[in-house]
Amino acid sequence: MAEEKRIVLERTELAKAVTRMAHEIVEKCVVPSDLVLIGIRSRGVHLARRLARKITEICQINLPVGIMDVTPYRDDRSRPENASALGALEASVAVDEKTVVLIDDVIFRGRTIRAAMDAVERLGQPKRILVAALIDRGARELPIRADIIGKNVTATDNQRVNVLLEESDGLDQVTLASWRT
Repeated sequence: MAEEKRIVLERTELAKAVTRMAHEIVEKCVVPSDLVLIGIRSRGVHLARRLARKITEICQINLPVGIMDVTPYRDDRSRPENASALGALEASVAVDEKTVVLIDDVIFRGRTIRAAMDAVERLGQPKRILVAALIDRGARELPIRADIIGKNVTATDNQRVNVLLEESDGLDQVTLASWRT
């Protein structure tokens, strides 16, 4: 049986969404030099770097970009007892008194963002935390929302949103496909 797949965003639409998100981030931050972008592994990292380049074009400032693996902070996945939560941030950035923007490709149930906020809390005391997601597919389990959204997509539990990025997948595209749980 062939898998049903619908293209949600193509290269140009995805680029426009990233540009719009960069402008929204700048608008929401009073002092752009206080921004710190943290990309959530794996595609959130590529998006964070793209957003940093766009914000540099807009504001003529270079922003620090951190890379975060939230696996040690997840409450819905088991981990070995000897696993350390300290290695979550792979590219160190200072967060004290900064506006931290957590960036992920898709926000769904809210658990990844909750884990990322826990990790940021252990790094220091940011002035503010914003959440940016390329795709918001709704259906939260936790009361967490994205402040900056590239596109809202309605998807059922039997569907999966796939974000493909040039840096990791060879093309820029977002698709909605049937998915068996």
